[in-house]
Amino acid sequence: MLTRVAGGEIVDPVNGRLGTGDLWVEDETIVPPPTGRKPDLTLDAKGCVVMAGAIDIHSHIGGGNVNTARLLLPEHHKAHAPRPGATPLAQLGWTTFETGRLYAQMGFTTVVEPAMSPGAALHTHLELADIPIIDKATLAILGNDDFLLSMIRDNASAAMIEDYVSWTVASSRALGVKVINAGAAAAFKENVRSFSFDDEVPFYGTSSRKIVKTLQKAVTGLGVPHPLHVHCNNLGIPGAPDTAAETMAAAEGLPLHLAHLQFYSYGSEGKRGFSSAATRLAELVNTTPEITIDIGQVMFGQTVTISSDVLRQFTARGSANPRKSVIIDGDANGGGIVPFRYSNDFFGSLQWAIGLELFLLIEDPWRVFFTTDHPNGAPFTTYPEIFGLLMSRDARAKAMEAVSGRALKLTTLPALTREYTFEDIAVMTRAAPAKLLGLKDRGHLGPGALADVAVYRKGGDIAQMFRSAAFVLKNGELVVEDGAVKKMRWGRALRLKTTPDKAMVKRMEAYHQQRYGLSLDWFDFPDSAIQREQPFGEVSCRA
Repeated sequence: MLTRVAGGEIVDPVNGRLGTGDLWVEDETIVPPPTGRKPDLTLDAKGCVVMAGAIDIHSHIGGGNVNTARLLLPEHHKAHAPRPGATPLAQLGWTTFETGRLYAQMGFTTVVEPAMSPGAALHTHLELADIPIIDKATLAILGNDDFLLSMIRDNASAAMIEDYVSWTVASSRALGVKVINAGAAAAFKENVRSFSFDDEVPFYGTSSRKIVKTLQKAVTGLGVPHPLHVHCNNLGIPGAPDTAAETMAAAEGLPLHLAHLQFYSYGSEGKRGFSSAATRLAELVNTTPEITIDIGQVMFGQTVTISSDVLRQFTARGSANPRKSVIIDGDANGGGIVPFRYSNDFFGSLQWAIGLELFLLIEDPWRVFFTTDHPNGAPFTTYPEIFGLLMSRDARAKAMEAVSGRALKLTTLPALTREYTFEDIAVMTRAAPAKLLGLKDRGHLGPGALADVAVYRKGGDIAQMFRSAAFVLKNGELVVEDGAVKKMRWGRALRLKTTPDKAMVKRMEAYHQQRYGLSLDWFDFPDSAIQREQPFGEVSCRA
């Protein structure tokens, strides 16, 4: 099928295409303008901005923690329409089905679940496969598991650790590796309740620093496109900027990605011992080219914090709103579910302002990524409002009228005049995420690219523009028109193509038999377990 997207303002930074013109799609692929052929479908994009489909690199959309949150907070699902009865979990409300629909309506076509426990990979992929329209990917969690920590303690070779990381990525069908508060979950089991970058994990005799450096070298050595994805120590406490700065310095020239930096930007100045350190951390990012970050923007309202950082969630349970929580001291990672309501009081206002400061102070849109750490800082449905705040200083000024003035005085936000352009947005949410994840087939609108396309009708209300896309094409199919989903389809999970060493597979078999009394088959699964046609898409390692 030949489709013409006609007369739109094309914003494609990768290919240097910034101006009015047509975009041509044949079947699933963007193609050069054909000669002597008429389109089967013409979409009128006059007065619209045309971009590649958006990519979210960090959003908790599937897995055990997400489902536990749904069970803990059933009252937050009642307002949403139930999903079709033929699908699992039919009466929960805002489920996987709604996740795909709501992302697609905003022009997002690929989303990464950034925290998959390898032992729960089948569960996670079954749920992700149930999210319609969008493509998905996962990051496998390492850094608190006994096998890795034992290898580090016993001075295993770099090649052996690479083999283990390769096996984990392959068996869990992941796109990359994440480390969460490295070593802290293991320390938590020994009643440790605070854990910093150079503290020692009991029994294993290693530190967060060594764990992060070990995984960073393995990920880089394997050619995994996405740098090690790091959830630092000491999230959410005054003084955390020191930890973030230490972690950045530890990169030492090799790529490293720091997640939700907003939660590490809390200084300890002022009468309340709580202030903004966004300027300091933004300067460090600007001067450390091997570092990339995502923000974790806070927005006001009810949400629920979901994290495999069991130590942090255990500490935060006293602030739960409503007053209930779940803490899971599970094998390797554990986790916690703590509901929370962000208000425009002093503390909430400061958190909100700090995220915007980071967005506006970090200079290179190729190294700062758009997230709310859904749902931790805010639901992903708030993205359009955040786009509006970034693109309009008038919108920010109006929003600041409703927040704590005392909090704003401890930030630079009122003085910041930068406004993101459509090109900045296209880089930050399309081109840069594709590059970071190694997805050469998307994030741009050049010939040969996958036909994931988002078309937005320009207007004075930026948030409304991004909330309700005029058209969205997924793999060349028109799935959204005038902000409403008109066609359901099933996406794929993108996984990294690695080949585990056979000796490591045998060693893992022996380990699982000795540790669990179970065959390794219990911790792996065939592709056929995901009952979708072609459930996975392959991504290659770097040469």
